[in-house]
Order: sequence, then structure tokens, then C-alpha cells
Amino acid sequence: MRTWQTTKMLALCATLSLIACVELQAQQKPNVIFFLVDDLGWRDVGCYGSQFYETPAIDQLAKEGMRFENAYSTCHVCSPSRASILTGKYPARTNLTEWLGGRPERDYEKLHHGEKITALPDEEQTLAETLHQHGYATANYGKAHLNRDPTTYGFDEAITGWVRSYYHPFSPKYTKTLPAKEGDYYTDKLTDAAIDFIERNKDRPFFVHLEHFSVHDPIQGRKDLVEKYEKKLATMPPQEGPDYILEPNPDGAAISAEKLKTLEENDNSTLHQNERVWWVKQKQDNVEFAGMVEATDESLGRIRAKLEELGLEKNTIIIFTSDNGGMAASNQYRGIKHPRETLDSRFSSSNLPLRGAKGWNYEGGIRVPLIVHWPGEIQRNSTSTAIVTGTDYYPTLLEMLNLPALPDQHIDGRSFVPALKAEGYERGPIYWHFPHYSNHGFQSPGGAVRSGRYKLLEYYENRTVQLFDLRNDIGEQNDLAESKPNIARKLTKMLHDWREEVDAKMPSPKTPPYQDTGHHAS
Repeated sequence: MRTWQTTKMLALCATLSLIACVELQAQQKPNVIFFLVDDLGWRDVGCYGSQFYETPAIDQLAKEGMRFENAYSTCHVCSPSRASILTGKYPARTNLTEWLGGRPERDYEKLHHGEKITALPDEEQTLAETLHQHGYATANYGKAHLNRDPTTYGFDEAITGWVRSYYHPFSPKYTKTLPAKEGDYYTDKLTDAAIDFIERNKDRPFFVHLEHFSVHDPIQGRKDLVEKYEKKLATMPPQEGPDYILEPNPDGAAISAEKLKTLEENDNSTLHQNERVWWVKQKQDNVEFAGMVEATDESLGRIRAKLEELGLEKNTIIIFTSDNGGMAASNQYRGIKHPRETLDSRFSSSNLPLRGAKGWNYEGGIRVPLIVHWPGEIQRNSTSTAIVTGTDYYPTLLEMLNLPALPDQHIDGRSFVPALKAEGYERGPIYWHFPHYSNHGFQSPGGAVRSGRYKLLEYYENRTVQLFDLRNDIGEQNDLAESKPNIARKLTKMLHDWREEVDAKMPSPKTPPYQDTGHHAS
């Protein structure tokens, strides 16, 4: 016969066992590091084809994980794409469609910018909030760019702000939040903060959202690495082709080769604005940018070394990607007849063979590197051609972590775990909507849809459409809108139906209304 003392002791043991079991389960939950680089282009990484930038840590991650060839951001600028990662929703659905801040309208623009919100809404249940609810320690370091402190979106800790210099002092805000001294480089100090968080939370599952401000301008490499690339560039044979080309606005009258050549010879900002043409860099030879890329690569290497030191490497998922395409076009208009130092501060990289740059819906603006490292679960050194986009990380991570899906939240996302497992996977079409004028060129506001091998772009000033077969024309040079009208009509309807479904806000015509002079899908 049990005494009450015995019963109490058994109950206490059961409770302690339960607590120990829960703690053990918590320790066994995989950690997550989401390594997001600002403005890193698809070709700015060694394993994606760069012959100038050196990225040994990123390349090693690809050798131990899966590299994706058809990964996209949900927008060609930062804030909307970052919001999609955290919400699982397209920018058009949340109406966070522009980088927060944006730019004022200009006289030459025929349309008023589309309506937009100015911060990520509180009612969104972010990925960070969900992981926090499941026992994760959460931290955000770097460029959140959602107009509120990341701690309001489910992060336990955050160090964020806008960088004015990559050398200390970085900006007034960072002076208060990121310990540093003269000579310290921002990318290194941000890495220090992430490593410190990992060390402090090594005994519980953690989610680190490391949003490096690098490689965004100001283009300012770490001095030792810049010297390295100056020496490297001096020993390299000259690269073939032009340094820069002028890219016309496709939503306007065609520009002849002769006129384009004249515009190239007349490096005049007013003339180029009137003709709606923009300089695009064609070579990877910016030593300052190269130094920024390698410093970011070192950051990944340091974090992986710390994980290995703590015995966490095999229980940590790492996702490495970018928020949009590379900045082959300057952030503000600058001609190219300037000292090299001026050019290097504005034109960072080349996206070739992709067309265009950050700020455009061509592949150079939206196709991004993506590497997933999931130890023991996916084939090492593998490559996937699956189409994925920024909305997909939320449901994918929940499935990877064996957590319940939230379909009402990540409504636009699709888990690509089947692709990671090398199983049959068909993502379906993906969409873009940008009802604003970009500060990376004079292109019209517009949208796009990719379905399978085909991608259609629609511009909103004159309703011009372009159709490309990405399987055979990754550089988007051969417009098939007129030769394949049935496909153009089908994709145009898909894009319009999708905009209606998500209640996408459109730009409105100024007075007088624009003239419909573009070519159309018939």
C-alpha cells in the first residue's frame, strides 16, 4: 500500500522526467540561420559563376548542401522581398510594394505611384513569431528595413539601422547599439553580434535572421581585401566587351542602334532621362565591391566555425540567399564619364548573362542565389532546378522543423521540401507587382509572371508586354510576344487574374492621361 509520501515522490519524479523530456526535445529541435545578403546578385558568388569575387565559405556550403538555379525574390527591391520572407505573402497582397521610404514622383513620369503601406502590419504573424511560440530564441541583426524595430515582429533581440559607412562610426543609431571602435568594419561587427547570440543560446533552439547590409551601397570594401583585389585585377587579362551599356525603357518607342550609340556618346543625365535610358555595368571588376563580397563570405565561414566549435553544426539549418538582384545600375543616376572611384561607389557588379539590375523585373533584378544546408536530410553537393520564391521559406521551414503549417498566414508560399528531398515538385506560377517607378532606372512600373519556361513582363504606362523563353534565353534578348501570341495572352490573363485575386493596387494616370503607344499581346 502506497503512502501519500510515496505517491507524492512518484508524482514528483514523473514531473521531473517530463520536464527533462521537454528540455531534451527542445535541445533536439534544429536551429535555423537565415543568412540574407543585401543586393547580392545571382552571379556574384563563385559557385554561381563569378570569376572575380572569391567566396570559399559560400562555395563550401553549396558543396555540403543544395544549390538552386531558379530562386527568386518576390520584388526587385529590398523591403517588399524581406516582408515576404517573414510573412509568406506576396508584396501585392500586403500592399508593402516599395522599399520603405521610396522616392518622390517626378515630372517625366506619366503615372502616379500605386498606393502603398509604410510598415509591415502588426496583424501579420511572422516567421519569427511562430518560431518564438515553439520555444525558439530569435534574433535579427542587420538591415530589417520594415520601418519598425524587429522586436515588434517576434524577435527577442535586434540590432538594426541604416549604414552610412562600413567603418566605425557606422551611423548614429549603431553607435548606441553595436559596440565598436575606430577601424572596425561593420560586416565583421554584425557577425560578432550573431556569434554572441549563438553562444548565449546554444542550449536551446535558435533562429538567427542575419540580414547583412552588405553588399548595399555605399560600396566600401574592407581595406585589406580591397588591396587584395587591386593586385588581382592588375594581373588579369582585360575582359572582353563594353564596360557599360545603355538599357532603354521597353515601355516606350523603340530606339534605333544609331540613336542609342549617340546617347552612349552623350553622357548627359537630362538627355538620358528624357529618352528613358540607363547605364548598366557589364563587367565584374569593382575592387571595393569584391572586398565587400569576400567580407560577407568570411562572415558565413566564422558562423559555421562557431557552430562546429559548439557541436551544433549537424543540428543547424542554414539558408543563404539575397533580397534581390545585383546592383548593376546605380542607385541614383550617375553618368560613366567620371573618375573610377566615383563609378565604383555607384555601379557595383555585373549580372551577365542576366539582363538588367536591381530595380527591374528582368532576371538581373529578381533572380537570386539560394543555398540550403540541411545536414543529414538532403543530398550533398546537389543542384535543383525547382522554381522557388521568397514566400516559400515560411512553409518550407515549418515543414523542415516538423511544425504545423499556417496556411492562412503563408497563403502565397509553397513548401519546397519535396525539391530538397529530390522528389517530384511543381511550384506553379510565381508573380511580381511593382506599381512604382524605380530609382535604378527609368523603366515604367510593371509586373511579371513566370510559369514553367516562360516569363511575361507587363508595363503599366503603355501596357507593353514582353515574353521570354527562359529555358533557351536566360538573358531575355528575344521577345516572343508577337511570335507566340497565344502564350502571351494566356500569361497576361494569369497575371491580371492574380492581381485581382490579391487586390493589387495599381498606379493611376496623371492629367493628361498617358497615350497607349506600346505593343500588346493580341
